[in-house]
Amino acid sequence: MFLHPVLTDGRLWTNVGELLAARGVRSYAPDWPLGAHVAPLHPDADRSPEGVAQMVRDFLDRLDLTDVCLVGNDTGGALTQFVITGGEPRVSSALLINCDAFTTFPPFPLNAILAALRVERLAVLVATAMRWTPLRHSWLGYGLLSRHLDPTLTRDWLRPARTDPAVRRDLIAFLHAVDPERLDDATHRLADVDIPIEVLWGMADRCFRPALGRRLARAVGTDLREVPGARTLLALDAPEEVAEAITALRPVV
Repeated sequence: MFLHPVLTDGRLWTNVGELLAARGVRSYAPDWPLGAHVAPLHPDADRSPEGVAQMVRDFLDRLDLTDVCLVGNDTGGALTQFVITGGEPRVSSALLINCDAFTTFPPFPLNAILAALRVERLAVLVATAMRWTPLRHSWLGYGLLSRHLDPTLTRDWLRPARTDPAVRRDLIAFLHAVDPERLDDATHRLADVDIPIEVLWGMADRCFRPALGRRLARAVGTDLREVPGARTLLALDAPEEVAEAITALRPVV
């Protein structure tokens, strides 16, 4: 099951899901409430990273899924860490892809961009400006995260936060609840999690630097799987490598 970053949705994983389906592996790519979702949360919902991690657990319970490989990228990697260090018996393996770890939550320069999104007026201004594809695909937008961007998809990712105040409030609440110290605690507890965990890293990432990936792999007790030339969103830049890493964790029998 896939966990996507802030301001993306489950369509991020389409190419990977198709590759896995061809190999006989069933996958799930829900839209998590991280700013690109179209159904706002209830006003009383827990919008913190730990709250969204609980939503992941509730999803697994509702579908009665077992023996799950959890795959998290960027923000989704942080959520994966919260899920598995919280003791989720339905998860039997995990793949962490270019993601927040330790006190890097979020990394530079995303921390500056996301800080602006915590203020509603600025969030509207940024989302409106990003309607212009060259800006949206520049280093100020998704171009920082991937070499292979679909203008329609990236436009769709920003539309809910731009047009729906309730979705925007969900995003702002999540960003305000981000706490590097709590993630640092979860990352350090990964070594005690008794499931296979692998770390896959795009080595051309300007946000989640290779040094962070190497440190995370050491903390987990595994070797870093490197993907040369890829940035943050490996599902777009290197779907074959992502599918191969998942298949290695989830061999077809």
